[in-house]
Amino acid sequence: MESPAEILPGVIFYSYLSSERKEKACVWNHHTLVLQVSGQMVLETSDQNISISAGDVLLIHKNQLGTLTKTPGPNGHYETIVISLQEDLMRQIALEDKMEVHGKYTGPPNLCLPNNAFLTGYFQSIVPYARSSGSEMTDELGLLKVKEGIKLMLIAVPELHNFLFDFSEPYKIDLERFMLSNYHFNVPVEKLAQLTGRSLSGYKRDFQKIFGMPPRKWLQDKRLNEARHLLESKNKKPSSIYLDLGFESLSHFSYAFKKKFGRTPTEGLVKTG
Repeated sequence: MESPAEILPGVIFYSYLSSERKEKACVWNHHTLVLQVSGQMVLETSDQNISISAGDVLLIHKNQLGTLTKTPGPNGHYETIVISLQEDLMRQIALEDKMEVHGKYTGPPNLCLPNNAFLTGYFQSIVPYARSSGSEMTDELGLLKVKEGIKLMLIAVPELHNFLFDFSEPYKIDLERFMLSNYHFNVPVEKLAQLTGRSLSGYKRDFQKIFGMPPRKWLQDKRLNEARHLLESKNKKPSSIYLDLGFESLSHFSYAFKKKFGRTPTEGLVKTG
């Protein structure tokens, strides 16, 4: 399966595949709940590296960049159920249940939830809907299942109130630190601006002040300089690094590398004195 099937469009997704795959870049606009049915998934962000296996439940914080590596289990299967905790729904739940946030969440942005009988039962109740292609989950039932999952998470980890129900806009974060940690993700500049809490014009203005050049030029130079370092000092192969550095294809990487350094990555490097 090339992309997850939508059980409830835009909210609940089911993924099944039979070969390993690494996503080039993922952007989470909403808090996301991942139920691992079989196989293994590894989440890598600038700050965390988390591996989950069959039976694990992972909660991913909104407004993040990362990569996912999906590996089938011994039976050759990889299955996940992904639930997008969209902000409109979270606001609705907050109003219905009079949820209040008492301060900022200060824990890790992504965390594995503790296993308990309630979450295990919830997990098992969704799997049949995902596996039964002839059975459709209605919108009403789907939203009830999402609400149920949220309430069970809060029972298991009460401090998630501040994680789930903080609706404040992203504040301006340290732009230099963010870019040095996330330059290798191939996402639009508009999305980078949003993730740093800035308008596009504000992002470009602040970027120019810090780095002395426009974002796209800096990103290209940073990625190519890192590629040169990996090829020259770490003996990496071009085919093993281009995706991790944010290039769309090996041919695109080779073209950009040759334009900057004078030769393709496989031909060697121009020695400068």
